[in-house]
Amino acid sequence: MRHTHGRVVDVTTLDELDTRLAAGTRSLAGWRVTGVDLTDRSAALAAVDVGESLFLGCTFAPGAEEGVRRRGAVVVPQLPGVPLDTHRSALYAPRDLYDTPDYGSSLDARAYAWSQQPPDQDDALAAALHDHSIDLALASWRAGRSILGVMGGHALARGSDGYAEAARLGHALGTRVTVATGGGPGAMEAANLGAFLSASPTSVLDSALGSLAGVPSFTPDIESWVGAAFEVIERHGPGVESLGIPTWHYGHEPPNPFATSIAKYLRNATREAILLEVCNAGIVFLPGAGGTVQEIFQDACENYYADESSLAPMVLVGVEHWTRTLPAWPLLTALAAGRAMEPHIHLVDTVDEAVALLAS
Repeated sequence: MRHTHGRVVDVTTLDELDTRLAAGTRSLAGWRVTGVDLTDRSAALAAVDVGESLFLGCTFAPGAEEGVRRRGAVVVPQLPGVPLDTHRSALYAPRDLYDTPDYGSSLDARAYAWSQQPPDQDDALAAALHDHSIDLALASWRAGRSILGVMGGHALARGSDGYAEAARLGHALGTRVTVATGGGPGAMEAANLGAFLSASPTSVLDSALGSLAGVPSFTPDIESWVGAAFEVIERHGPGVESLGIPTWHYGHEPPNPFATSIAKYLRNATREAILLEVCNAGIVFLPGAGGTVQEIFQDACENYYADESSLAPMVLVGVEHWTRTLPAWPLLTALAAGRAMEPHIHLVDTVDEAVALLAS
């Protein structure tokens, strides 16, 4: 069961509700019931005091919702026409988003299509409620975890050397820390893949990389790209847990299925901030472009103003890339000079060096 904060009791399943009612509960004051199908519990609700209770996204039998409202409960229903559960209590699993064989009819695709429509007030409220529910679910999921972020280019193709290196990074670290990525394709998928298989020998990772290379990109066929990933998952799962934090803002980039838990947001600004915030064990920045550069300096800004107790390492991989192709490193070192963050920023040339540095 969920924990209780004073008079607030969170109930997210029918079993939790039944257990508490069977224990003799007579008042639901301070209860927050989220996403529970109460169609067959009208009599049970009628037998208790529902004043000062809150029902979020619950389903009631005909007439029962109005009854609990009249008796003092606050009911916030699912908003009509919204494909997403605005009061969900858990992060997404890959099969939640890829819930149909045809990607175009999947929850992921339907949510993206909905998010692209001109919003009215109900849609704006639904988006805010959804992202808030993901915030709460992620806060619960991450508690007590040491989380290492891996950032890198979304365009990195399966079968490329860079993809294999990102996967080897996730494989080397996935049993030591929880690997978190932006949840998309490219380097993000590779790191989640490596983490997923991190309890298996490197030969298993090599086999998976060979299988995936046959479908190098999600374009032009998302179904084949996703299908190849689920074949690896079914062959080698259950894998080690890892996290993906993607966004429907980039809806043309499907989420990778190798992240076992997915915190998918509608608002990209929220997603970017949360992605950096959860990485309490540091972040590895693989070669990338605009998005990765943004993440480097967003993280650098947080570290610039942080005190020693809240700093975590920043490891940039690829000397040529970060000093000449996109010379972020000279600016980062200038920014860090004389600050508490200075000894926590690192430039290495290989994934193996990054692993050794983080392990030490």
